[in-house]
Amino acid sequence: MALKNHRLIYPRFYCHNPVQLIHFQISNMGEQALINKSPLKFFLLVFGLSIPLRVMDTLFDVKRFSLDFSIIDILAAFTPLIAACILVYSEEGRVGISNLFKRIFDYSRITNKMWYVPILFLPFFIYFLIYITLYIFELPLPVVFQIPFLSIPLLFCLFFVGAVVEETGYMGYAVDTMQNRFGAVGAAVLIGIPWAVWHYPSIINQGHNINWIAWGTLGTVAVRVLIVWIYNNTGKSLFACILFHTMLNLGRPLFPKDNTHNPLVDYPHIHYSIIAVVTVVVVLFYGKTLIGCGKNSKKLQPFLLRIKSK
Repeated sequence: MALKNHRLIYPRFYCHNPVQLIHFQISNMGEQALINKSPLKFFLLVFGLSIPLRVMDTLFDVKRFSLDFSIIDILAAFTPLIAACILVYSEEGRVGISNLFKRIFDYSRITNKMWYVPILFLPFFIYFLIYITLYIFELPLPVVFQIPFLSIPLLFCLFFVGAVVEETGYMGYAVDTMQNRFGAVGAAVLIGIPWAVWHYPSIINQGHNINWIAWGTLGTVAVRVLIVWIYNNTGKSLFACILFHTMLNLGRPLFPKDNTHNPLVDYPHIHYSIIAVVTVVVVLFYGKTLIGCGKNSKKLQPFLLRIKSK
């Protein structure tokens, strides 16, 4: 009896199947890594590293680029990655750093290739909905505009790097521990709020008011929910989050605008409320876990069928 009890308590010593032993040890290592992670320390580090840069951006006349961001914004974008590396190194050493960077291209986790459809095209569908909404409400839109198609490869590379340095921190380090404690939607909101606040200095330097900031906060939190949704349904692929973030950013300079009208900036209540509505639909269909088709999707099916029949 004593031997059986010890076998239950210490299965790693008494497991005769080497495959089971390996799986057990890997599982334990993963659980221990999650226990060691501290999202609070991560966010404190991100803000601690960002504040000196933001102060410089406020005190000095830092040159802004054509996409309305400065060199300070570029440097600040690296703070989530730096914060994650500092914490992972202190928790897991060089092996942890190596594993973190390997996840940047973990596309093999995306076993259901159909998820590339929302990853690649949902951002542009959102921008299409924004344009249609602006047109329906007869809001001023650019009459003559040029889409910089030749710049797309360069823009994609720039935005991909930007997404890597942000998502490796938020999704590569913080999200799993927070999901275990607060659930998928809760974790997304709790990551989204400081993520939005982190953008405030840049938004203020661009001359936007409190109303714009409020709508921007709503949209930013909604985007984080969509990213967690993508993450949970692609085998927790960091690459999927990075690619989705890249496509979302890529759509902004491609959205129709001219020297007079810049709709994504001029109408934040339309821009960000559309993102929020899309996010609400996702949450209603997928539920609090944001995985698979949630129970609420079954409740909505009769309603959607009635709409389709009309």
